Amino acid sequence: MTISDETITPGNWMSVLRHDVPASLVVFLVAVPLSLGVAVASGAPVAAGLVAAVVGGVVAGALGGSVVQVSGPAAGLSLVVAELVHTYGWRATCAITVMAGLLQLALGGLKVARAALGVSPAVVHGMLAGVGVVIALSQLHIVLGGSPRRSALENVLELPAQILDNHTHAVMIGVLTIGVLLVWGRIPRLRAVPAPLAALMIATLTAAVSGWDLTKVDLQGGFASVQGPVMPQGDWHAIAGAVLLVALLAGVESLLTCVASNRLHDGPRADLDRDLTAQGVANMVSGALGGLPVAGVVVRTTTNARAGARTRWSSVLHGVWVLLFTALFAWMIALIPLEALAALLLFIGVQMVNLGHVRNLHNHREVPVYFVTMAGVVLIGLAEGVAIGLGLAALLALRRLAWVSVDVRPTGERRWRVVVTGSLTFLGVPRLTEALRGIPAGAAVELDLHLDFMDNAAFEALHAWRLEHERTGGVIDVDEPHAEWYSAAINGVRLFPARIPPRHDRWWLPWAYRRRSRSLATAGSYAVIGADGGKHDDISMLCEPQGVPDLLEGTREFQRRTAPMVRPVLHRMARKQSPSHLFITCADSRIVPNIITASGPGDLFTLRNIGNLVPRAGAVPADDSVAATIEYAVKVLGVRTITVCGHSGCGAMAALLGEVPDLPALRSWLRHGRQSLARFVAAEPHDDDTGPLDRLCRINVIQQLDNLRTHPFVDTLVQAGKLDLTGLYFDIGAARVHVLEQERFTPVPELRTG
Repeated sequence: MTISDETITPGNWMSVLRHDVPASLVVFLVAVPLSLGVAVASGAPVAAGLVAAVVGGVVAGALGGSVVQVSGPAAGLSLVVAELVHTYGWRATCAITVMAGLLQLALGGLKVARAALGVSPAVVHGMLAGVGVVIALSQLHIVLGGSPRRSALENVLELPAQILDNHTHAVMIGVLTIGVLLVWGRIPRLRAVPAPLAALMIATLTAAVSGWDLTKVDLQGGFASVQGPVMPQGDWHAIAGAVLLVALLAGVESLLTCVASNRLHDGPRADLDRDLTAQGVANMVSGALGGLPVAGVVVRTTTNARAGARTRWSSVLHGVWVLLFTALFAWMIALIPLEALAALLLFIGVQMVNLGHVRNLHNHREVPVYFVTMAGVVLIGLAEGVAIGLGLAALLALRRLAWVSVDVRPTGERRWRVVVTGSLTFLGVPRLTEALRGIPAGAAVELDLHLDFMDNAAFEALHAWRLEHERTGGVIDVDEPHAEWYSAAINGVRLFPARIPPRHDRWWLPWAYRRRSRSLATAGSYAVIGADGGKHDDISMLCEPQGVPDLLEGTREFQRRTAPMVRPVLHRMARKQSPSHLFITCADSRIVPNIITASGPGDLFTLRNIGNLVPRAGAVPADDSVAATIEYAVKVLGVRTITVCGHSGCGAMAALLGEVPDLPALRSWLRHGRQSLARFVAAEPHDDDTGPLDRLCRINVIQQLDNLRTHPFVDTLVQAGKLDLTGLYFDIGAARVHVLEQERFTPVPELRTG
């Protein structure tokens, strides 16, 4: 489906007629009954809902930021409007709507629309659920033939008496309406007609045929019955609060609908500031004409997109259809029983309590915010419930941001390990000090700080404990894999930014680099030495190799940092290996197969030797080690790919080009490279030739792949398509992997190309 936001030209009128006109008719059929219902729930004239539907479609549709969003009177605003009508009267409420639109227009001009996305969805959904509960409870009384009370609690308390009274006709028409709403969408052939429209039509016809005494919708005069706004009288602080509440609630609901509309089509993304401005204009016009507040409505927007709308003309035309229908057929609307509209609102109110939202929020531990907001809206009021929900959401966010985990456990005789994870602030100091108190004096402690933030109070508490523990003979080894907040505080260095993302620049560095980095950290320097040279330190400046101490330190680092993460994976593959590749590469210390292939344990069955050579079958001198590895990988492990990986500056290839060192075993081994040398001599240099040594290194990879096929069991599987042979070449200086394609090596792209 191609969505367009372009100006309509004669060339694409056919697309509008084919897609947008039918979609607009579907939305129109949905909008009319919903607009009537929202007007009734808001305590406003019925015509006010239709005015808002027309203005929302024509004005907001034409100017809005989304090409498929449909605006109109929203059920989520009905409680606010009902309270305003009760307090100030209907015409004053229209003036408040105009002022709310003016405020939205100003906010849109200031480009602050995206700030609305900072409101917790749990609060928004909880607010809508609370509104739904209040609507359902109030309209249930109308369905039962009574009148709703002022509060949800009063509606609940009065409900038993209302149920015991005999309201035969009202109850029957309500049950009929709800039954049609429940069943209609489950019958495929009937889905072309929207369920709300079908329910009202059937209820109206049934009431007319049966002659039941029911209250009818009052729409005398049609649009001519609406009245313009008058300035509200009373406390201007309360009036300003009402304007702000209507503007923000309508704006947030519209913007969230606008964002949701992006998932319904693949056309231009929604412009939130433009949409907020359009909503402001629409509310000014709707209020001035005596209509309800306007907002983007999820139900109508979803219906519009699913009906095949391609441009904003669908929304505009739906408003035109509402206008024409009301002007020409207002008498038909006056036949609708009020109890049927109440049943429709009851159904809508129940649907607003969306259990799907609860499940999504449960995954993020925000369900308390949802239910607290809903309860606040139902029991206290909409503004108060939203304020309580926002406060609880802020407290929970603060709690998550200040979350810290302190794990203290013994690791041996008089040895302890302490792992602190999260944001260590003054809020976490009591937990930290309580945990550290359990470590006996004089014990050796490994202190791992996985912190993304540490404030001064936390540092002072931790440092004071360290000094006291060392004073009593204890030893503390501090390690900061994440960011060196503790070391920085000791050296008086300020870390920036305030919160630091996880750092992954240590595990793959050589021992000498890490030793150098630790010495820089001790001196107060926190510049990271990158893989590309970073600070361009001369390699001679690095610490000299320390042999066994480096090895032991490396194993200790593995046990401390890596083993806990990789242990579950290794445990699952402890009894059996199932590698997919046999990886043949050089013994050169600069080549680390798992780094250049981003692979992990169990992926590569690795064979390493000097020069990544594969002796030909029956070669002299024989080499059973390489042949045995290939045989085991193919016949026992069942690998599907054998990769030969060479590299730049290979010492074995340099020896073949020059003079082989006086090492008997090495001389004997390098005889297996003579075929590569002969191929090199016979080959013509390429335009991208980087020198004889690297050219021989590449040719050697190609020759070793040929040597693999001299082994009959390998060649048989290759010809049968059950085994692939692949060549790689690693340019050490550029850290670039090249892949062999038709005897030419091509650099592997950094991004996916297909």
